[in-house]
Amino acid sequence: MEVGSHAFSSLHMLRSLILNNNPLVLIHPEAFSVPGSPLQELSLRSSLYNYTSLTDLITALRWGELTNLLRLDLSDNRLVFLPPGMFSPLPNLQNLHLNNNSLVAVYNGTFSGIEQLLELDLSRNAFRTISDEGLHELERLGRVRLMLGQNPYVCTCEVQEFANWLNGSKVRVGDADRLYCEYPAALREASLRVLTAQALGCYGKPHEDITDLSLHTSYVFLGLVLGFVGMVFLFVVYLNRKGIKKWITDIHEACQNVLEGYHYRYEIDSDPRLGHVPNIRQGQPRMDPHLGHIPSDSRITQIPSDVAL
Repeated sequence: MEVGSHAFSSLHMLRSLILNNNPLVLIHPEAFSVPGSPLQELSLRSSLYNYTSLTDLITALRWGELTNLLRLDLSDNRLVFLPPGMFSPLPNLQNLHLNNNSLVAVYNGTFSGIEQLLELDLSRNAFRTISDEGLHELERLGRVRLMLGQNPYVCTCEVQEFANWLNGSKVRVGDADRLYCEYPAALREASLRVLTAQALGCYGKPHEDITDLSLHTSYVFLGLVLGFVGMVFLFVVYLNRKGIKKWITDIHEACQNVLEGYHYRYEIDSDPRLGHVPNIRQGQPRMDPHLGHIPSDSRITQIPSDVAL
């Protein structure tokens, strides 16, 4: 149930360590630390008691300096999630067995740091499909031999990219001919490699179809709203047509009065006879000895033509 610190440090020629079927509750961070790092195979099949044991294992792989490890077996451990970079302390790892777990997805960085990997077993997990992110991560492994069989694949439009990847990837899927649909019932036991868009009832990429439908719906809704606003505006204009007509007439008359005033002032200012009248100055009132003070706002309406200037 427990692997203590430096439990195998005295075994300087240790090459293979098999701890299968042990319910390990606690794994010390330096449990697999051996001077010279001779360990080449580590098998923990059906050995991790719970998720806490996985956390301990990740720390032990990082602290153990297992740079010469070639084979790691973590099958039958009910693993659901693999943290990104979990295997990066194992740069020479060639065989990784993760079969018969409960993995549901592959994420970016899940298998980072193991560029020498030759075999990866992901069979008998809980994959319903492999997402674009997971396909990119698997494609990065290059020459690996991949096992993906006996997963409950759901053959809907979302699996189309995965099916296309199986036929065109440089990654060698060892059991590609044995990948079958689990759901729906109409496609059960159908091979993923022969699935087409017509067989799945999909035309084009599903995400693009959804996006186009959303945009189309948005434009229709916007058109309806604008049409309703236009109808309300026309209805308001119709109800107030008399008031609007009076308002336009008033504005026209006001503008006409202003223009007539400017025209009258222009005629007065342009009269050459006003320039010789001595008592008229701009901004000063005109005085008459008989009438007294004339207000400043009085105006000359007509100058007799027989006045001697």
